[in-house]
Amino acid sequence: MFELGYIRPHLNSKLKAKNLRCCVIGSGSWATAIVKILSESSAISQINWWLRKPSYVDFYNQYGHNPNYLSSVLFDRNKVVAFSELQGSLQDVDFVVLALPSAFVAETLEGLSSDSFQNKVLISAVKGLVPETRQLVTDYMSEKFNVDKLNIACVSGPCHAEEVARERLSYLTAASSDQALASTLATLFSCRYVYSTPANHMEGIEYAAVLKNVYAVAAGIANGLGYGDNFMAVLISFASREMSAFLANMKCNQQEVLNSAYLGDLLVTCYSQFSRNRTFGNMLGRGYAVKSAQMEMKMIAEGYFSAKQLFLLNQEKAQAEMPILQSVYAVIYQEANPKDTFESLSKKLS
Repeated sequence: MFELGYIRPHLNSKLKAKNLRCCVIGSGSWATAIVKILSESSAISQINWWLRKPSYVDFYNQYGHNPNYLSSVLFDRNKVVAFSELQGSLQDVDFVVLALPSAFVAETLEGLSSDSFQNKVLISAVKGLVPETRQLVTDYMSEKFNVDKLNIACVSGPCHAEEVARERLSYLTAASSDQALASTLATLFSCRYVYSTPANHMEGIEYAAVLKNVYAVAAGIANGLGYGDNFMAVLISFASREMSAFLANMKCNQQEVLNSAYLGDLLVTCYSQFSRNRTFGNMLGRGYAVKSAQMEMKMIAEGYFSAKQLFLLNQEKAQAEMPILQSVYAVIYQEANPKDTFESLSKKLS
């Protein structure tokens, strides 16, 4: 293995040699999409894919696709190897991608030590805060597992997993405080139908990925209540302003929120038919109870968790003016009536 200080040069040299090995942790649609993107790279010789249950691994080994999500995507089982034992999936890899719901990050990684991530680049594709600590995943991994910040990165959209499965043109941003690492990862996360660009404003991009899910829930609630395009345009415009205020108060290293990793991801999550957060909000606006909506969806909407974590974080640290966040929090966690709540919110968006 290579020494800590040589991780980034090592990645660059192996990128040229086309001999990188990676691990993707996650069983859902986003993890499946990431495995598909990375499997297109000629620089990667093997992908260890951790799936949550042994039965999923057995299914994959027999049929070559995820049994539950994006099942139309078939993988080369010689290149993409499935694991149900997490420690085994982390052996002898150059970089690790976390692509699972934020609510399960701490639980999934429980039992691992800092040795598990030593001499590896860590990439977060998680679009939520770790609930136990209200931290960004990159901060949690740095603190919990002593991962050097210069060996940490994140990837963010706008990029819906369903469109990756259909090989529709999509965009990603690979961000790290180390610009050379960001550039290397942008190369790895690019393929015929995905364009990836490097950035160094990692913290801002991570928070934006969390915030946009809450705003997509708000867009869904508005749609379920029967609000039209005019209101939706104003709602998302104010959401962008809220995001900017929050990031500024958190003193994030960020770019203009008009950047695709900010506004672009916000727009697609609020408007897309594939947005589970919008779907969740739409059900709430139509009168579903929170638990009923979650049960019927059978998929996790990150905005449900993020609304609480961001609301508390804003109270404790950012203290920004965030009426949209407060409205979503009230509907989900305080049993506020969606119609009354959004009628009140509409008067603040002027």
